Amino acid sequence: MTITIFHNPRCSKSRQTLGLIEEKGLTPTIVEYLKDAPTKATLKTLLKELGLKPRDLMRKGEAVYKDLNLADGNKTDEELIEAMVKNPILIERPIVMTSKGARLGRPPESVLEIL
Repeated sequence: MTITIFHNPRCSKSRQTLGLIEEKGLTPTIVEYLKDAPTKATLKTLLKELGLKPRDLMRKGEAVYKDLNLADGNKTDEELIEAMVKNPILIERPIVMTSKGARLGRPPESVLEIL
């Protein structure tokens, strides 16, 4: 099984999620998304697999969220996705993707159903 985790090693939930995957004896592909930001196409795929709208995948407490006025309800999904591509700190973490689907690791145990 191919497993990819969009990971931030500084985030405790991301580290816990990675630990759960490794405890199952699985070795995921780790994408440190702050260093290697996902493309627009990748984000669209993740959103579709997660069943979320772009705003639902955004970290609203980040300063850049406020600076870019992303709370504005008139912002389109395309504009929100573009903001996440340019500012990956806005992307909620961690995201795990397998052949069985994708899950946001909040709580970390939520990824177990796709492993």
